[in-house]
Amino acid sequence: MSPPLKPKSHCLSPSEIEGRLISAGVQPTAQRIAICRFVLCEADHPTAEQVKAWADQNFPRLSLATVYNTLHTLVGAGLLREYRFPHLEQVVYDNNLGAHHHFLDEATGRILDLAGDEVKVSTHLASRIQVEGVEVLVRGRIT
Repeated sequence: MSPPLKPKSHCLSPSEIEGRLISAGVQPTAQRIAICRFVLCEADHPTAEQVKAWADQNFPRLSLATVYNTLHTLVGAGLLREYRFPHLEQVVYDNNLGAHHHFLDEATGRILDLAGDEVKVSTHLASRIQVEGVEVLVRGRIT
């Protein structure tokens, strides 16, 4: 399955990506800049294997281990989030760092972001439980 692509809007320049990496304490290697460009600007919830497939076409001789290490570094630096959804055996990476939920189109497997205010969740938990966040996966089909 090819990586789902976002509609192209404003994308970060290599120097903007380099600046974000440096600000996050990450050495801006050519491989990291290339992977960042893809996962921050083009891909939509890609897996490491989808990033590797993109790299094979655009940045030859990049190993799958380098892709995994780079994605792990970007998550650790707070530039990406990783999700393990119950319908997938693979981790997906998300560059949307704001509070949001996800919609799974069960017909296509595509994952879409839902704004936090598009899903209402109420809880009736014991007062000793402090909720720090809620992440919801809504499943269905886009018609």
